[in-house]
Amino acid sequence: MGSESKTVCVTGASGFIGSWLVMRLLERGYTVRATVRDPGNAKKVQHLVELPKAKTHLTLWKADLSVEGSFDEAIQGCTGVFHVATPMDFESTDPENEVIRPTINGVLDILKSCVKAETVRRVVFTSSAGTVDVQETPKAMYDETCWSDLDFILAKKMTGWMYFVSKTLAEKEAWKFAKENKIDFISIIPPLVVGPFLMASMPPSLITALSPITGTESHYHIIKQGQFIHLDDLCLAHIYLFENPKAQGRYICSSDEATIYELAKLLSEKYPEYNVPSKFKGIDENLQKIVFSSKKLTDLGFEFKYSLEDMFTGAIETCRAKGLIPVSYEPSVSC
Repeated sequence: MGSESKTVCVTGASGFIGSWLVMRLLERGYTVRATVRDPGNAKKVQHLVELPKAKTHLTLWKADLSVEGSFDEAIQGCTGVFHVATPMDFESTDPENEVIRPTINGVLDILKSCVKAETVRRVVFTSSAGTVDVQETPKAMYDETCWSDLDFILAKKMTGWMYFVSKTLAEKEAWKFAKENKIDFISIIPPLVVGPFLMASMPPSLITALSPITGTESHYHIIKQGQFIHLDDLCLAHIYLFENPKAQGRYICSSDEATIYELAKLLSEKYPEYNVPSKFKGIDENLQKIVFSSKKLTDLGFEFKYSLEDMFTGAIETCRAKGLIPVSYEPSVSC
C-alpha cells in the first residue's frame, strides 16, 4: 500500500509525533500533505522541509482545528488521514474555548472533510491514555474497553484535566460520527511518548518524562505509575494500523511501564551527572506498576522495537544536542 501513488494527510505535522510520522511515511514512498497552522513560519516548519524526499513528496497546507472547513482542500484526493493535531495547553485560562471545543470540533470537521473528499480509505486518530485511565480508583491493567471518568476529572481538575476531557469527548464523538457516516476509523492510544525528535522546541510530553531530571515536581504524579512508548514505535504503529486491512477499533500502543522510582533508578545509573532524586515526597516507594495492555496490537502482528532505556537515552541526547537541557545539573561550587 505504500506505493508512490498513495497520498495521505497528516494533521499537526510540525509537532512531536506529527513530524516523525511524516518522516517515516516519506521513507515508505507516501506522498504527504502536511497540515500546519502557519506554513510561512520557517522556524516551525524547517524540520519538515529538510526531510529526505520532502522536495518531491511533501507539501505544506494551512489548516486550523478552530476554523471550520479548513482541512477540506488538504484532504481532497487523499486515501488516508492521520489526525495527530491536538491543542495541548495545560496553562489555558479558557480551557473550554482554547482546548476542549477546538479538539472536539476539529476531529468532527476533519471527518466531514473525509466524507466530502470521497477518496479517504481510512482515518487513523491519535488518541491518548487520558481517554482511558483517569479514574478515582486506578486499575491494575487497562485495555481498549476502558474509558476515563469525566465526572471525576471535572470534579478534581488535576494538572492537564482539560486535555483529558478534550481527548475523551473528541474520541467518543468521532466514533459516533464515523459509524453514522460509514468511515473506516481507527484510534491509537499512546501513553507518555518518549524518544528522539525533530522539532526545535521541547515536546510537551518530555517536560513530563524528564521531570525527575529537571526537577519539575508538578509532573511527578503523572509518571508515578507511568506507561511509556518510544516515538518511533508509535509512528510505525500508526502506519501498521493504516496499512493492515484487519485493523479495526481502538488500539493501545504501550511497550513499557515503570514507577517513578524505577525510572529514577534507570536515569540515575545512566546519567549520574543529573543528580536524579531517589526519594519523591508524598509518593509511596512500594507502588505497583499499572499496565496498559497492547495485546490487541501485538496480536495483530505488530512488534515493538525499543526499550525504556532507548526511549530516555534518545530523548535526553536530542534535548542536549538542541540545547534544551544542560549537559549536567552539578551543584555550583562557590569560592
